[in-house]
Amino acid sequence: MRSLLLSWQFWAIGSAVFAALTAIFAKVGIEGVGSDFATFIRTIVILVSIAFVLQVTGGWQAPSTVSPRSWLFLVLSGLATGASWLCYFRALKLGNASQVAPVDKLSVVLVAAFAAIFLGERLSPVHWLAVCMIAAGAIMLTIRI
Repeated sequence: MRSLLLSWQFWAIGSAVFAALTAIFAKVGIEGVGSDFATFIRTIVILVSIAFVLQVTGGWQAPSTVSPRSWLFLVLSGLATGASWLCYFRALKLGNASQVAPVDKLSVVLVAAFAAIFLGERLSPVHWLAVCMIAAGAIMLTIRI
């Protein structure tokens, strides 16, 4: 069990499950609520939840222990997350969850491309084929037949 909790695959699957639940819960929750205000409520819940986890696990860290470079990129990541959430909730307000979520998951394709361009990560031709298949699948799910 311990090795399972230390595997990235376990946590990645958890992320996918909770991301799927996020779409379903959000689609129901934004009925009669502005998408930006819904994002605000979600953000408060996340802040309280993470503070609780940090308290329970003893994970609090002095801000001075974080390097300026890490601060910069964590702030940029936070801004990107906020922008992503605002766009996601607006898209859910306007569209079907079964179409919005796959387009949102095009982030998988963009992460692969950005990781190759900016981080120097190398994917095999088979992996690039899989990335293209993800893109094609996401696009196909948006088409109404």
